[in-house]
Amino acid sequence: MESELGLIEQSINSRYSLWVLEALNELPESFTVTDPCISGQPIVFASKGFLKMMGYSKSEVIGKNGRIFQGPGTCRRSVMEIREAIREERGVQINLVNYRRDGTPFWMLFHMCPVFSKEDGRVIHFVGVQVPILRKPRRRNGVGLVYEDESRMIESVYGSCRREVCSDAMVDLGRALSLECALDDDADHRGVQIEDTCEASELEKRRAVSAMNNILSVLTYYSESTGRLVCGKRCSLTGLGLFSSSLNISLGRIKQSFVLTDPHLPDMPIVYASEAFFKLTGYARHEVLGRNCRFLSGEDTDSSAIYRVKESVQNEKACTVRILNYRKDKSSFWNLLHISPIRNATGKIAYFVGVQMEEACKNQDGHGLSPEMRQLSAVGAVRIAVRSLSMGAGTSKS
Repeated sequence: MESELGLIEQSINSRYSLWVLEALNELPESFTVTDPCISGQPIVFASKGFLKMMGYSKSEVIGKNGRIFQGPGTCRRSVMEIREAIREERGVQINLVNYRRDGTPFWMLFHMCPVFSKEDGRVIHFVGVQVPILRKPRRRNGVGLVYEDESRMIESVYGSCRREVCSDAMVDLGRALSLECALDDDADHRGVQIEDTCEASELEKRRAVSAMNNILSVLTYYSESTGRLVCGKRCSLTGLGLFSSSLNISLGRIKQSFVLTDPHLPDMPIVYASEAFFKLTGYARHEVLGRNCRFLSGEDTDSSAIYRVKESVQNEKACTVRILNYRKDKSSFWNLLHISPIRNATGKIAYFVGVQMEEACKNQDGHGLSPEMRQLSAVGAVRIAVRSLSMGAGTSKS
């Protein structure tokens, strides 16, 4: 749990200057920032406006997935649209029913956009702006208020009210108003029904876009001082590949220490590293991605082991070696390294996976499985994630 909290804190601090949190907190809008590179895509920042609107404290929200705000009235189709947008790394604007901490449902306009790294074009965060959709009341002949999306339901009640007032004023008017109150109370207890619809106004849509622009401006400005620039649009940089955020999410569920390297890029750089890898080696994400695995080697690393790894890559075969590697603090450890090619749905090699296991810890937390079986299990999980993604991408394009 502590390592996960460290990753959440690092998600913001490693990318932006220390003043970014203060600047984001000064924005009046309701919004959250999530990190698709961390397992479960948790919320890593929630604005004061969001916490006030939802009734949650900061500690109850940070580290959680946005699904905690959904409920029985939330449209599953809308949720799937949001997930599809995340998978395709694009923005989305959709009307959605969410629930406050006290269980109260309300309609909101959800406007989400990815935040890209200018270094390699990856998605590093998603920003989600929430704008409550206000129902517009209107008065009917001076008797009560009707919300536009409920007018058809109450129309017959008001029609009878007017007729009864003409014949026998006060008694039947009292009955009509009681019936109106009963309808309102019933609606409050029912909450928002799944089949109900509520459209955001053009003003609310413009508010969401304006809020998003303000947030992206803040993130861009405070990324300049760290030299790790971000932007709201993907930048295509030559020589660097793109790694899907949805694949990040799938791979984040795998608990073993492993890296993925891209053989189609110069020097075969690491394009993904698991949380367990960072814990094993002591390196941070930004210190690993884009580098060749040789940075783990040192003066006492056996060159014959390195040669075996290179040979297996050239022959597109799997291999297992015992190799001396070094952590960030320069301490050494014997690494039982398993290398294997990962093919996509078309059968072409997309990546090479390297699964690391410290020899001194090979019998710990094995759940009865041998070290070899645990490594093969990790490779199998990676294969499923990569093939599922390529199959899904093919389906969406067809």
